[in-house]
Amino acid sequence: MDIKQSKILIIDYGSQYTQLIARRVRELDVYCEIYAWDASAKDIRAYNPSGVILSGGPESVHLPDAPPLNTDILDLKVPILGICYGMQLLNVHFGGQVEASDFKEFGYAAVELMDASQLMAQVSGHQIDVWMSHGDQIKTLAPGFKVVAKTNTTDVAAFEHPEKQLFGLQFHPEVEHTDGGRDMLSQFVHGICGCEKLWKTDNIIATHVDNIRAQVGQDHVLLGLSGGVDSSVVAALLHEAIGEQLVCVFVDTGLLRFQEGDQVMKTMADKMDINVIRVNAQEQFFNALAGVNDPEQKRKVIGEQFIRIFEREAKQLNDIKWLAQGTIYPDVIESAASSTGKAHVIKSHHNVGGLPADLALDLIEPLRDLFKDEVRKLGVSLGLPPEMVYRHPFPGPGLGVRILGEVKPQYAEILARADHIFIEELRRHDLYDKTSQAFAVFLPIKSVGVVGDQRRYEYVIALRAVETIDFMTARWAHLPYDFIDLVSRRIINEIDSVSRVVYDISSKPPATIEWE
Repeated sequence: MDIKQSKILIIDYGSQYTQLIARRVRELDVYCEIYAWDASAKDIRAYNPSGVILSGGPESVHLPDAPPLNTDILDLKVPILGICYGMQLLNVHFGGQVEASDFKEFGYAAVELMDASQLMAQVSGHQIDVWMSHGDQIKTLAPGFKVVAKTNTTDVAAFEHPEKQLFGLQFHPEVEHTDGGRDMLSQFVHGICGCEKLWKTDNIIATHVDNIRAQVGQDHVLLGLSGGVDSSVVAALLHEAIGEQLVCVFVDTGLLRFQEGDQVMKTMADKMDINVIRVNAQEQFFNALAGVNDPEQKRKVIGEQFIRIFEREAKQLNDIKWLAQGTIYPDVIESAASSTGKAHVIKSHHNVGGLPADLALDLIEPLRDLFKDEVRKLGVSLGLPPEMVYRHPFPGPGLGVRILGEVKPQYAEILARADHIFIEELRRHDLYDKTSQAFAVFLPIKSVGVVGDQRRYEYVIALRAVETIDFMTARWAHLPYDFIDLVSRRIINEIDSVSRVVYDISSKPPATIEWE
């Protein structure tokens, strides 16, 4: 089964929602990929989509340097849906006009459905609330198009050209705030483009397993297992495909979560029966970090030590031909080269921090076509514990960037225990999944406290919890006061080296989520 046979191509014009469009399409069980607006005709033809979606963007179509419509998509003779900027591009290309609006719309807007619409066939009601984000509007509609929706300030909120199978929405159907948005996308993807629902977890696993076996053959594969979601799912997927041909190296840096090294081995080696080599390198990391205070320098030291250890272990293994990495689709998108030079710098060695070229291994990235939510679903289906797969993000350098200033073994132990208490209580009070990220931070300052009748002069722990959708912005989590009080008392009572606990109420921006 070719689960990518029915597929959608998304042309990116710089919208903050482009990846969200792709995720919504995949949630409809249809495969899709994102190409830059200046993608070549050769690449577009080779992809051979069943339909095309044009994203929104920050530019104005009437400005001289605005990204133009990629006319190569018109040669495909497939349905096209333009969203916001993409809609305006279609209108201008086919003879319409767009101008700056006197009434800019950002946020909620009430849309009136005016006429029978192929795109809106699954949407109920004559008025819906949608999410707008535009400063321009259509002044003159292109010939052959008809208006199917409007707002009080926008005469053309949606249009379509039935004969050419061209559709446009001034609002964002991919955003949860838009009523019926998922129905519109479903109608376009399934009803108009005729895509089959093939992009399902079981099909994805079966297809990827077949691809891995075809690519690797009888060769052996090496994976740097970090214990994080991506590398753990890669390990589970490769093990499903090639079994004992996979060798994992797990480096215990001493900067992991509380007892995480043992937990990784119990899950991956014992339960999953994956071949894992554990390297206890805590002393090497702490020695290298001695006297290092700068956050960026700490990251570099930790990355360098990991590379050295991984290289040493890899050279002791025989018959290794492939290096596996947990690159996922957002990394690929950010790394994509664009002829405009606007693409981000390539993220090399996403999981293992950049390995020496003299290892001479071919690269295999089994997850490079999957979003994070798809990776998590795969992990559960492959037998990984849900509580492991759905954990909050954890920085690559681990506790090293949650200890302010110099990293010492004592500090790491205190922080790991405090963090464990915080997370344990979040789970116990059903608050863990209601926060996007939560953790403790070690402050290398001492504060006076009183425990019983004795004076205690010990360290300070800061608790951090945030709520966010995309991690670009975040609000500090308004956890119940009684809950914070409970966590504080447990940390101070159970960890003699802590005399004070504080709660971080900074949002992003201006603060970052992590402290370093």
